[in-house]
Amino acid sequence: MTDSWRHLPSPARPVAAATTAAVEAVRKGEPEALDEAVNDLAALDLTHTGLILGTTVRLLLEDGHPDGLAADDIRGVLASCVRAHPEAHPQVVLWLLAGALGVLDEDGVPAPRTDALARNAALLLTDLLAGRDPAGWLTAALAEIERAQLND
Repeated sequence: MTDSWRHLPSPARPVAAATTAAVEAVRKGEPEALDEAVNDLAALDLTHTGLILGTTVRLLLEDGHPDGLAADDIRGVLASCVRAHPEAHPQVVLWLLAGALGVLDEDGVPAPRTDALARNAALLLTDLLAGRDPAGWLTAALAEIERAQLND
């Protein structure tokens, strides 16, 4: 873990470090490094990881669509991710998008495996970041989570 995450709450540090490593691995085309980062993410508490990554995805979606999201926008994001990353699983990416937007209906549908969620989250985030540094977005997501928790 790098010193750059010391400012984060302790449960968030490994999520931020593994997410950053995963995005870097995707960008550099390093499958072994991606596998390691995905394993690190999948081993973490799913509640913390899902909340942090889901909030990060939501913030990136809101940034890319400041006038609001329509179904066509979500289809476009899904298609972009799958085109950019052929190893992406469309149903898992859609699961992640629905979860990030708070519209996931889990009734009767088993959740994807944690390693599939972690891998596809890394691919989706890489696509949404479009070359931008993930550190600022992860920090913004944690600030958003903190604000929401303080207001509850």
